[in-house]
Amino acid sequence: MTILARLGGVALGLFCLISTAHAVQAEQDRAEPTEQFETIYGKALPPIGFVEMCAREPKLCRPQGGRPTRLALSPDRWNLVYQVNSFVNGKIAPMSDEELYGKPEYWTLPTDAGDCEDYLLLKKHYLEGLGFPSSALLITVVLDEKAQGHAVLTITTDKGDFVLDNRRNDVLRWSDTGYSYLKRQSAEDPRQWVSLTNKDSVAGAVVSAGGKKK
Repeated sequence: MTILARLGGVALGLFCLISTAHAVQAEQDRAEPTEQFETIYGKALPPIGFVEMCAREPKLCRPQGGRPTRLALSPDRWNLVYQVNSFVNGKIAPMSDEELYGKPEYWTLPTDAGDCEDYLLLKKHYLEGLGFPSSALLITVVLDEKAQGHAVLTITTDKGDFVLDNRRNDVLRWSDTGYSYLKRQSAEDPRQWVSLTNKDSVAGAVVSAGGKKK
């Protein structure tokens, strides 16, 4: 049985945890409408690690077809998102690309170790396998609280934009993470990227996740 199949079984077995979904729904209802969704300012250049990954493994970047949509965030779907985030965070050991591949940037689906972009790629892969539309699962580049480059997975929903992060198991609204958002994949075409900031000075920030990042 594949890892994805086993994950699906675990997630389906956890559908009964509806109280988690009720808790997040209450948090969503308290949020200001202007904080629900990330603002897009135009086009952006993709990270070099992403470009190299797409050239090496084009299937990871191929458009899936259909119109981009915000996911209808039901309690069952919320539980799946939470369980996938927690599962991958526990499964993958934090390790830098330099340690693993001898390169400053190397994006790929991890098996047992990786850095921030590897975590999110595996989460995206699992969620797509569980029926989530790829247009709602967007690789996102941010600056963390220390102004260091970091990557997370944004899930765009009808309740707002939420973030799956290898540093925490809780799935937070984007505006509650404390991060500065730089750019993310376009929902229309996963090979294209859009800017989440109008500050040119940070547009070229590098995503680098060392072994200290969890």
